[in-house]
Amino acid sequence: MSKAVEVRVPLSDLQVGMVVKLPLAWTNHPFLFNRIEIESLSHIELIKTLDVAFVYLISGQELLPKKTEVEVVVPELTPEQLAEQAKSVVRKSIRLGQQRFTKGANDCRSVFSKLGSDPQGAYRSAASLVEELMDHLKETETPYLAIVDAGVDISINQHGVSIAVLSMMIAQTLGMNHSQLRDIALGALFHDIGKQKVPDVIRRKKTNLSDHEINFLNMHPQFGHSMLEKSGLFPKKVLDIVLHHHEWIDGSGYPHKLKGEQIAAETQVVSLANDFERLLRGEGRSPQIALGYLFKNRVQKHDAAMISALVKVLGIYPPGTLVELSNGEVAKVMVTTAEFKKPIIRSCTADGQQSQLRFLQQEDIEIKGVIKAEQLSAAAIRTLDANSPASFYFSTL
Repeated sequence: MSKAVEVRVPLSDLQVGMVVKLPLAWTNHPFLFNRIEIESLSHIELIKTLDVAFVYLISGQELLPKKTEVEVVVPELTPEQLAEQAKSVVRKSIRLGQQRFTKGANDCRSVFSKLGSDPQGAYRSAASLVEELMDHLKETETPYLAIVDAGVDISINQHGVSIAVLSMMIAQTLGMNHSQLRDIALGALFHDIGKQKVPDVIRRKKTNLSDHEINFLNMHPQFGHSMLEKSGLFPKKVLDIVLHHHEWIDGSGYPHKLKGEQIAAETQVVSLANDFERLLRGEGRSPQIALGYLFKNRVQKHDAAMISALVKVLGIYPPGTLVELSNGEVAKVMVTTAEFKKPIIRSCTADGQQSQLRFLQQEDIEIKGVIKAEQLSAAAIRTLDANSPASFYFSTL
């Protein structure tokens, strides 16, 4: 959970060894992240040049000068008040994740729109969006995944943001470095931009595509690669992700039927995240069923360590999964938690009444099993927004 109390420290009391957080937007300071480990006096001097009177102390309270008194008043709350306080934090986290996802998708759409007319401006805007994603990923020591709403007809830019988030979570779980994370994020944002060259009549067709239409749609990686390459601005790793995000390690992917280590690790991560979301979209599977299908039927197509990382990121009940509870109610998983069997859920009665947000780690209620939307009443479907496809963003908890 987020810290209940943030200690403000004046700049005059900063010491080497502290870990602090700047009370600024990431665009308003020269550091890579808002969270800074003060490793030298030069860091302190640089912070003092910023237009702030204080910073938030994350760790290193023992380094504070004795004259600095930190008084934390913790009011005595009843169990009911504590539970409501926890729910309030969760509600705010879910709203913030939705707002950030929507902003990221809108920013991504803006980048796409000016790629042809102003490639340098588009690249700068995309790089800024990536840094924002990096900042959100690193905002908590152990990030978790939350479901967000992208609507029924998910756009290329919304899909790009969701894949970027999922790919970054996988990459961090695998221990990839900051440079790899940035390349993965940027490549994921642009991975499907080539679909802009595919006619809507093909992209949005609900019935089976003809062989000609399939071949045309499968050209989107080359289209996207060409769009980015001619700007001369995008890193090689990013271009490789755009070109090869449909390659699988068994050689059955496209466009070049690459195998194994012929596919860059960064590209493999995005390919896996994209394959998982494609199972959600194309077959209408729930996230939990899609994950199980991928685990059982895609083991030859993706690196085993990467699949394990995806399972760890999504948990036993991935966000968006519909479940039945031990008390007879039904629910939708909203956010993963450290205790995978106890996610944060939105529940209601079978007839769609008494909707509430629940933090299962604080309750005796268990998840009885996974259910499908067609097993719910019409009222419960509306209450839980059960037919809305899942997209993902970082949780701030």
